[in-house]
Amino acid sequence: MTVASMTGFALAEGNQAATSWRWELRSVNGRGLELRFRLPSGFDALEPGLRDTAAKQLKRGNVTANLTIKREEAARVAPDPVALDQVLALAMSLAARIPGSPPPRADLLLGLPGVLRSGQLDQDTTLSPALLAEVQVGFAAALDHLVAARAAEGARLASIMQVQLAEFAGLVAQAGAEAADQPAAQRARMMVTIASLLAELPALPEERIAQEVAVLAAKSDVREELDRLAVHQQAADALMAEGTAIGRRFDFLLQEFNREVNTLCSKSASSALTATGLKLKASLEQLREQVQNIE
Repeated sequence: MTVASMTGFALAEGNQAATSWRWELRSVNGRGLELRFRLPSGFDALEPGLRDTAAKQLKRGNVTANLTIKREEAARVAPDPVALDQVLALAMSLAARIPGSPPPRADLLLGLPGVLRSGQLDQDTTLSPALLAEVQVGFAAALDHLVAARAAEGARLASIMQVQLAEFAGLVAQAGAEAADQPAAQRARMMVTIASLLAELPALPEERIAQEVAVLAAKSDVREELDRLAVHQQAADALMAEGTAIGRRFDFLLQEFNREVNTLCSKSASSALTATGLKLKASLEQLREQVQNIE
């Protein structure tokens, strides 16, 4: 299965008899699936079926479908009855006055200026079943093109996301190495601080001091956060492998990623681990920008 983007464009066009049609489909990001149809008068009855067709192939995105219809006006010529009667009467009168003259020829009479006039055929306002059927087939073709365009864009996004996930995994590994000796370092630092305070305050039992130091050192242990990040990375890999309609689930997973990284930063006792935590946050933000685009 492949990751699909929510952005894309597609068109399909054709003609039926003297009528041409054109579908334009545009898709952008959206929280769910929102379909907007712009149909000429007389084609509104097609919308419910077109919506069902689109919903079977698209899960998310704001999609606008625009149908344009153009009817070709066929020219015609017709004789002007008044002009024809006048010319015919004049020709017959002349023929009668000339002995042996042949009767007037119709083609010559029609060729005289003013006898024929041009006009336009009336538009047929009735939508034929053949035209409606072809428009529906055209929509299905445009929809297929849109799905293909979204899939192609999704493949590019997936490549970027795979790189970002690999970089994030590297930063998590770096954080693990930097945090390995954090409890011991935190304990040593706290003992120095406490020793300086005890020099000015009444002595406290060493056992009590050791207990407090142990509690504070445990609070600075980030192994639990690192373990959870590893689990979230496995979930991200599984979503990428699944591919279809993963956008909303991936967005939720990034919230879990961010929660663990924030906790890691708050527990950090070293500038190196803090710097790595900030890099993890920046990496998550870059990944989120891509996830916002996928279906």
